Amino acid sequence: MGFIEEALMQKWQVTFVDDHGEQSVELFTCAQKPSLEDAAQMIRAKLLPIPAELDLNDLDGRIAEPTVKSLKDQNSIQILDISPAA
Repeated sequence: MGFIEEALMQKWQVTFVDDHGEQSVELFTCAQKPSLEDAAQMIRAKLLPIPAELDLNDLDGRIAEPTVKSLKDQNSIQILDISPAA
């Protein structure tokens, strides 16, 4: 990634309820605001790297936002907000 592309990247704050019921925040760098599905995939990759690599999501292609649904149903993780980081 070149200097110009890197300069255009923004930090995004993803607020979510983790599997312990506590509110958590993770920062991610993206060119534009991530969709709910994109944020769910980034959270899954960070918190659950092995399942993310295996991609055992049987909902993929069958429903909208399959990662969002599987995080909530299988791991009790729910995204609350996606906003620019201060």
